[in-house]
Amino acid sequence: MTDIQTSSTITCPHCGTRKTEEMPTDACLFFYDCEGSGELLKPHKGDCCVFCSFGTVPCPPIQEKRLAEGNA
Repeated sequence: MTDIQTSSTITCPHCGTRKTEEMPTDACLFFYDCEGSGELLKPHKGDCCVFCSFGTVPCPPIQEKRLAEGNA
């Protein structure tokens, strides 16, 4: 079984600022303040959190769901 990753690099779509953040393992992060642009990022329609929309790795709950679907 693959390990769940708990960090992801968010890239701001407004200014390109990249920052690696620790993700909560039991919840989704809906809002994220970009330090570069000052914009408040929100997930794209259909995504549960900012990591799923702007991160290099989706949030842990989505990773777990994908692992479960792959092992079903």
